Amino acid sequence: MPGHRLTRIFILTGSLLAFAGFYHVLQYVSRRPITVLDEMQGPWSSAKGQDMSLPVSEYATTSPVYSTGNATVNGDANTLLRAAMVALVRNSEMDGIRATIRQVDDRFNREFGYPYILLNDEDFTDEFKDKVQAITKAKVYFGKLPKSHWGLSPYVTEEKVKAALAHNKDRYLYGGSYSYRLMCRYQSGFIFKHPLLAHLDYYWRIEPGVDYYCSLSYDPFRYMRDNNLVYGYTIAPTEKELTVETLWNTTRTWMLENPELLPEKSFIHWAINEKSKYTMCHFWSNFEIVDLAFYRSAAYESYFQHLDRAGGFFYERWGDAPVHSIAASMLLRKEQIHWFEDIGYHHPGYAHCPNKPEMLRNCICDKGQNFMYHGMCSRRFTEVGDIYKDQA
Repeated sequence: MPGHRLTRIFILTGSLLAFAGFYHVLQYVSRRPITVLDEMQGPWSSAKGQDMSLPVSEYATTSPVYSTGNATVNGDANTLLRAAMVALVRNSEMDGIRATIRQVDDRFNREFGYPYILLNDEDFTDEFKDKVQAITKAKVYFGKLPKSHWGLSPYVTEEKVKAALAHNKDRYLYGGSYSYRLMCRYQSGFIFKHPLLAHLDYYWRIEPGVDYYCSLSYDPFRYMRDNNLVYGYTIAPTEKELTVETLWNTTRTWMLENPELLPEKSFIHWAINEKSKYTMCHFWSNFEIVDLAFYRSAAYESYFQHLDRAGGFFYERWGDAPVHSIAASMLLRKEQIHWFEDIGYHHPGYAHCPNKPEMLRNCICDKGQNFMYHGMCSRRFTEVGDIYKDQA
């Protein structure tokens, strides 16, 4: 019948048009450039607040998926890099990390949408996860530390550690704290090995209970990449000498035993003075933006293993800040290390507020908080340069 023939013609025509449209999409997909976002697509591409508190065997091959936030993927200039804000945090620090995330979003991340990765040696509570997810539109991933990454080093004995904690209890802050030493060892040699960070090229370490004073109109991760930077910091104080009594001598031994792992020139002159004495200068690693290829390098891994075998994370109180800083100055050139002067920042103990008018106008802070403009380590960073490895 004519009516039925007309219906079949409409159906056939619609099918041909749909196929043509589908073919056009396939042709576009096959022609367009592959972006970082494409490469990161995985089973959780639309999920928020992913809980990664699973056995290692189950989470070892999974990774965060990067949302575009307000950035676009049309061209490299606005494509998100493989980067995230990362924190080691306890359930009891829920309010502190929520405040930090809110500030990072307000100052920077709301315009970009980089994910947050939160790690804990225990399971995060449902309340923690719910309230953290509620504070941000960015994706949040929760991870539990592998047991092999968190615990007593196999190179120390429990008896000697107990004796060291008792001896150092009243000598300096956290002198008798076992958990603080676990944290320092983990941050020094394991955080970048967590499966959730496996596909990251950069990480920005954040902490609960800190303040970010200044708005940023650019992407610090991209700034690092575009300027061939490896390590970024904002505050550089001196370490308490009692906590690192043998750290430099142990480092010196590693340098003498592994000359093939050292670059011809490095910025080690910042960490040691003209008399080969450790200056105690370090980058305060509670804020650091790092190209993770550095921590994953054979040289850094060899250095960390050497330190771990020496036992100083437990017998003394070697912090991740001096370890990261000595490694950076020993293995990098000055031009690969960057002071984010425009990132005003406060962590209990020190604060940095930019005093340059073009920076200060983007900040809410007292320019009198200018530790970095008169600190010894900041002056030394400006004054010294790279030296050859046989001069170190």
